[in-house]
Amino acid sequence: MATSHPAPLLATYRRGITPRAILIGLALMPLNCWWVTIVEVRWYSLDGSCLPLFITPVFMLFCLAVLNLLLLRFVPRAALSQGELLIVYIMVVVSSTLSGHDMIQNMFGSIGHAYRFASPENKWADLFLDYLPQGLVVSDDRALTNFYEGRAIWYHSQNILPWLIPLALWGLFLCILIGMMLCITVLVRKPWAENEKLAFPLIILPLELTKGQESLRFFRNRLMWAGFAVSFLIATINGLHVLYPVVPEIKYIKLYDLRQHFRGFPWQAMGSTRMSMYPFAIGLAFFLPSDLSFSCWFFYVLARAERIVAAVFGETSSTGYPYLNEQAAGAWIGLGLLAVWVTRRHWSHIARFLLGRASEVDDRDEPMSYRFALTALAAGGVALYIFCNIQGLTLAPFLGFLIIYFLLALAMTRVRAELGTPHEIYFVNPQRIMSYVGGASVLGVRNLSVLATMYWFNRCYRCHPMPNQLEAFKMAEQAPIERQKLAWVLFLAIVWAILAGYWANLDVTYREGASARCRGFKSWVGWESYNRLRQWIEAPAAVNIRGVIFMFVGLALTFGFKGLRDRFTNIPFHPAGYALAISFAMDYFWFAFFVSWLIKVIIIRYWGMTAHRQGVWFFVGLILGDYVAGSLWAILGPAFGFQNYKIFI
Repeated sequence: MATSHPAPLLATYRRGITPRAILIGLALMPLNCWWVTIVEVRWYSLDGSCLPLFITPVFMLFCLAVLNLLLLRFVPRAALSQGELLIVYIMVVVSSTLSGHDMIQNMFGSIGHAYRFASPENKWADLFLDYLPQGLVVSDDRALTNFYEGRAIWYHSQNILPWLIPLALWGLFLCILIGMMLCITVLVRKPWAENEKLAFPLIILPLELTKGQESLRFFRNRLMWAGFAVSFLIATINGLHVLYPVVPEIKYIKLYDLRQHFRGFPWQAMGSTRMSMYPFAIGLAFFLPSDLSFSCWFFYVLARAERIVAAVFGETSSTGYPYLNEQAAGAWIGLGLLAVWVTRRHWSHIARFLLGRASEVDDRDEPMSYRFALTALAAGGVALYIFCNIQGLTLAPFLGFLIIYFLLALAMTRVRAELGTPHEIYFVNPQRIMSYVGGASVLGVRNLSVLATMYWFNRCYRCHPMPNQLEAFKMAEQAPIERQKLAWVLFLAIVWAILAGYWANLDVTYREGASARCRGFKSWVGWESYNRLRQWIEAPAAVNIRGVIFMFVGLALTFGFKGLRDRFTNIPFHPAGYALAISFAMDYFWFAFFVSWLIKVIIIRYWGMTAHRQGVWFFVGLILGDYVAGSLWAILGPAFGFQNYKIFI
């Protein structure tokens, strides 16, 4: 159909960044922020931003793609190009990263929590309230009462004024922090995306969904629709079962805990071991290399076996063994260091280029020049230090926090680009690592208090902005999108998403009540932040020797697996699989990854790579069908006031 367009129209059709694409993206971003907040904060009926491929942006893109097919058929001049559709999708993804589970939602669960829940029993007022940076927290009793109890209007002056300074300061902090991520993304884009040609498996679905506007290959693929039908039917039947229990349920799709069958000694030591066969997870895992999907479930099972063996020898979880959280911290730090190491030649070329020496670096096609990216990165670091120092954080803890945070960010971005896996690494964060290595006792109450207020954006990392930035630039390679303009679009989207996320959270919580009717309100972020702060102050620990040892164990194993794979090509143990399996990221998905790995191995073994390439479409359909069904339930549930079926958790 596209080949029949006259040349000027075809040129227009192929453009990427256009005013209408930006306007559509800006219009959809607040809608997406509000929807994410409704289903994740108010109803807790769709964990769409907990997955590496966000649910609501994919659903919106699917709806736009279907609408665009109609425009191509009847009003071709009004149809959006692939580049325009991707710009809209990228902007909506940015809104999910900011309004999602582990960013602004967490912030609202933290910044008013200390003053709302301080009591004589927990002794927070005596221990640290005076040390909290007052510009970053909300202390007004009336505003907090209305916020937590609800049935109020957020834009009344008595409610909104106490929030203005904290929200403005945190907004500035986020703009600087995510801007620094954007600079780092620019610096690693070429070596990872072009030189190493990492797979970027999570961009396959949006690219294929938008390519269909010209060839219709996607929408005419029967295998895709077969996979779509399977997952959509499962979600529909299970959703009806939630509403009408007389409808039979398709079991074992969601969590099934094996612990109920292993209650005696020593089996109970393995703890909660949850099986699931989420269709979308099976679909996502199909795009992983077989060695990685094998490593994810293998190391997860091995970690459970370690606990059982430890129990036999008298070690229990109360003693910390086998120190999986500490191993995970070392493993993720190791992945971050490896991400820096594999790019070392590129760093050398950039240094020579900036010094005016002969170099292979050419940054003319980059989203921004390397000189500008490095200057902005340094300026951002200085600005963040000034910001944090004004709040009371001294230089050494600031540098430790920043280095660890960005090493973890690099590791997650590399893992996403190479493998596309989830990265919910709950027990790995700068505060915890710093308390092990340096000891909470040496940091002091003020430093610990400032770090506690910063816990909300480095608790789980499920909707981390940086991997999505790199994926956006990779999609720009595949469609006619100018990378230089895309960088500015991304920053515009970041600012707009922060404002939209603020509005959505204030609107929902003041109407419904954070503690009254908001089933998914992130109060646990506040409890974790300030209960841990209380523990650090009341019983300040010195260096955790065992914790540090097992962090080095995790680091050494990560380097060891990398070295073995570099030396022997048939080694199936992937360092990223080890890190993912022991850091909570695989708790929900290990069995789905096992199922997908087994299917993939059987297909390749008995039918070859041709069948594997054809079968990819079925697994794309599994993802899309589950996402569409889950999104529809997440619209119907809040609209009609019932607790709907969740396709995840």
